Amino acid sequence: MKWGEGFVDLDKTVHDRKSFDCGNGELNDFIATKAAKHMKAGVSLTRVLPAADPMPGAGYPICAYFSVAASTILRKTLPPRMAKKLPQYPVPVFLVAQLAVNSDCQGAGLGKVTLIKALKYLVEVNRYMRAVAVIVDPVDEEAQRFYEKYGFEVLCQNRGRDRMFLPMDTVVRLFA
Repeated sequence: MKWGEGFVDLDKTVHDRKSFDCGNGELNDFIATKAAKHMKAGVSLTRVLPAADPMPGAGYPICAYFSVAASTILRKTLPPRMAKKLPQYPVPVFLVAQLAVNSDCQGAGLGKVTLIKALKYLVEVNRYMRAVAVIVDPVDEEAQRFYEKYGFEVLCQNRGRDRMFLPMDTVVRLFA
């Protein structure tokens, strides 16, 4: 499947969410049933990379997507080198809540591109609403290895998964 020119906000009237299949049921279900509802409720924002061409009568298939949200973590959760500079109450972070690539598009580096687009988007948001880090909760060990490859470190356990982080200062420097 050939992807389009860039990531755009999910529009359930334009993007075919039901045909998305990345090989992970949790991520498939999120884009098919939850992403648009979360956007409408103001919980998160989902951006998609649509295919270059629509499916007959079904809208544009989604090649990849990411979903981001504002969140907080306890200061004591952070490594001491970061925590010592911060106030004693929960500190703001950005959460990359979901990130997935359609199985038809896997193996072409689109996961890396999607992560870069998500981080670049968060750098822009950080200009207006500051955060100390970007956090992710990888869905499995393969996803954890993916994030480790791009500098994310294990922060703590969250709902039985390793929560990982990348300091926002590091993310900002990547795009400076």
